[in-house]
Amino acid sequence: MGKVTGFLEHGREDTSYRPKEERLADWNEVQQDPSVEAVQKQASRCMDCGIPFCNNGCPLGNIIPDWNDYAFRDKWEDAIARLHSTNNFPEFTGLVCPAPCETACVLGINQDAVTIKQIEWEIIRHAWEEGWIHPVKPEKRTGRSVAVVGSGPAGLAAAQQLSRAGHSVTVFEKQDRIGGLLRYGIPDFKLEKWIIDRRLDQMRAEGVHFQTGVHVGKDLSAADLRKNFDAVLLCLGSEHPRDLEVEGRELDGVHFAMDFLRQSNKRNSGDEIPADEALMATDKHVIVLGGGDTGSDCVGTSHRHGAKSVTSIELLDRPPDTRAGSTPWPQWPLMFRTSSSHLEGGERIYARMTKSVTGENGRITALNGVEVRFGAPDESGRPRMEDVPGSEFSLPADLVLLAMGFLHPWQEGLIEDLGLKKDGRGNVAADPREFASSEPGVFAAGDCRRGQSLVVWAISEGREAARAVDSYLSGQTRLQSRTSAY
Repeated sequence: MGKVTGFLEHGREDTSYRPKEERLADWNEVQQDPSVEAVQKQASRCMDCGIPFCNNGCPLGNIIPDWNDYAFRDKWEDAIARLHSTNNFPEFTGLVCPAPCETACVLGINQDAVTIKQIEWEIIRHAWEEGWIHPVKPEKRTGRSVAVVGSGPAGLAAAQQLSRAGHSVTVFEKQDRIGGLLRYGIPDFKLEKWIIDRRLDQMRAEGVHFQTGVHVGKDLSAADLRKNFDAVLLCLGSEHPRDLEVEGRELDGVHFAMDFLRQSNKRNSGDEIPADEALMATDKHVIVLGGGDTGSDCVGTSHRHGAKSVTSIELLDRPPDTRAGSTPWPQWPLMFRTSSSHLEGGERIYARMTKSVTGENGRITALNGVEVRFGAPDESGRPRMEDVPGSEFSLPADLVLLAMGFLHPWQEGLIEDLGLKKDGRGNVAADPREFASSEPGVFAAGDCRRGQSLVVWAISEGREAARAVDSYLSGQTRLQSRTSAY
């Protein structure tokens, strides 16, 4: 490394956010970009450790020490080349990834980890500003065609890799805009949508074709898809939400989180939402069930709508403030986390179970629940959950958002029409190395294969699946794998 004593001289300085009052008044990115000097100081903290566990902590296998060193030495063009060698879209991960690489950082054993995510974002931001990112076209086309169904991070990564391998790639998206979860699941204050559009322009220039408003399995049959393409890659995501099965669920005002977030993102993109369909948190008591990223996004969105109050309820106990003993380094730690949305206000409640929702004239007015505690494991190994006597509660509620995760992809339509086998959780059954489904020529990657996961995992799966599809079509592949990057 350029400065072997950097980690001894400088402490960690996290990304700062715009003032709360300012960011709540708009939908722009909440974080502030540091100076080049500040980024280089943070990059100097990388230890040049003998075994960089951060590489393994990253699902993409990003070669983090290399681009940390390049950033420190002011070799930004070399840094983006190294970063792009393993990650098609570092601007996405640099903004929305929870950074499992940082929790695996060797420095993090007894000090604060290197700000890897912040450095990644600054490298790609610098590269776009300097005009170093251009379309990458193949030397020749293979004459083979691939249909990628779904335009989330897995689909986009696979499409770009396959196009660069020389294949003709068409991406099908059922929504009216490309981006999947990136477009409609993540609020603008975490990922402004022009950032996606900029990449899409590059991909179009590379030869990738996009078809929006096409629900494959409905607007386009599975038979026609197989007939018109040499290979099919499913990147459908995991969109079947976990529901709340309690009395009163049918009351108006109880909605799935993704319906709320999708509509908000559409509105921010200029779409007109009919008044009788509008899901707004304005002047309402909002309760968000679920404490993950989706729940956090609902909190931040509700704040910007002007909610009267926002309460997050989580079924499990509050995690510890520091790494739990059950998740030692370099594992992803069980610990308490606070997002920018949580810093903006609201209350967070743990170990509570919803028992019912009640209302008047068909509309919700209250959520009723009880405190729970967890005891000895049952026969399956899961902790037994029981109600705490006398802990019943009732909270005023005008809008309840269900952010309790997703079960599996929607199976009706395309998956059933293709006759694909499913795993025990309802995902498309596909080999984790070859990504091949039970039907020859049909592959699956991302959340529809592995289950609900992270954007960084989706990009990784898309890249690896592209290698498998390329090998299927060409007999071999020159696309780089996760392990060949080292």
